[in-house]
Amino acid sequence: MKQTVISAIRHKQSGEIPYNVELTSEKRKALCGELCITEKEYFTWAGNHIEKSDYNTGEYIRSGYYEDNFGVIWNRSGLDKDIGIVEGRLVNEENYKSYRCPDVDAQFVKDTTENLLGGKLDTLKLGKISMTLFERAWSLRGMEELLMDFYLNPKIAEHLLDQILEYNMKILEVALTYEIDGIYLGDDFGAQTSLIMSPDTWREFIKPRYKIMFDKIKGRGKITALHSCGNISAILGDLIEIGLDVYQTVQPEIYDLQALKTGFGKDLCFWGAISTQRLLPFATKRELVDTVNKTIEIMAEDGGYIASPTHQVPGDVSNENILTLIDLLKSYAYSAGKK
Repeated sequence: MKQTVISAIRHKQSGEIPYNVELTSEKRKALCGELCITEKEYFTWAGNHIEKSDYNTGEYIRSGYYEDNFGVIWNRSGLDKDIGIVEGRLVNEENYKSYRCPDVDAQFVKDTTENLLGGKLDTLKLGKISMTLFERAWSLRGMEELLMDFYLNPKIAEHLLDQILEYNMKILEVALTYEIDGIYLGDDFGAQTSLIMSPDTWREFIKPRYKIMFDKIKGRGKITALHSCGNISAILGDLIEIGLDVYQTVQPEIYDLQALKTGFGKDLCFWGAISTQRLLPFATKRELVDTVNKTIEIMAEDGGYIASPTHQVPGDVSNENILTLIDLLKSYAYSAGKK
């Protein structure tokens, strides 16, 4: 399975399409209950090709409230049980100069990486830094406040981003000493129709710091993968320029898949493109099969595609559609083409 993913990333696919189908905690519990398997057994049962382990941590401090290792408290008592809504702000105009990220727990990074590599599955193994830079900054400062800082208080934004970059680089220094296959970074830059900020703002504040991280990862011969929801077409060329290998996630309600593949497919491997927003919750079985077949036909031409839902599959998707999707993807992955 690992070699199938590597072949896709290198645009050397020979008919076999790697895939990953990840579920929210709510959906995973429901599906595993129907299948009479444990949640730990789901990954192997699904036949997923990629394993990720996150270097960020946290714990529930009370029912429905999660505190991450930066001290940010996430209210998960509502519908969103996996991410939640930030409670309060840790960084403001008065304290930003003294703000420092938490110390990196090097032993935790080592243990997490060793556990990832210690598994017996023949999967591509990626270390993960969730909420890599922009997301981490707004979780500490507030989304509106950070976006205004880019224009009104750039020193606040610069200081905060530099602190987060330093934290991430310390993680990478430890993780990249191991034989992992790459690093998966998570940062949502896009809204439904465009970037959350202007492309020039992204290039000023975000791009140089990502280049530093990508240079570190690529310098160790590892794969770079980036998750960003939304429309980030305006900066895909920039990401290619600084060394991105794999772009996840590709939302078909946002992108013209053929145009995306034509424009950027020779440089990027795409991961996603099966909609959790419009397709999976509403499609009939026939509509689902036809759409996935068409998606693979477009995205896997000349290699460079990892089939996947655009995000973790949420609770409003039927178990039937998930099972249909996994069965179909297994036929592509293990039979060198659709049965």
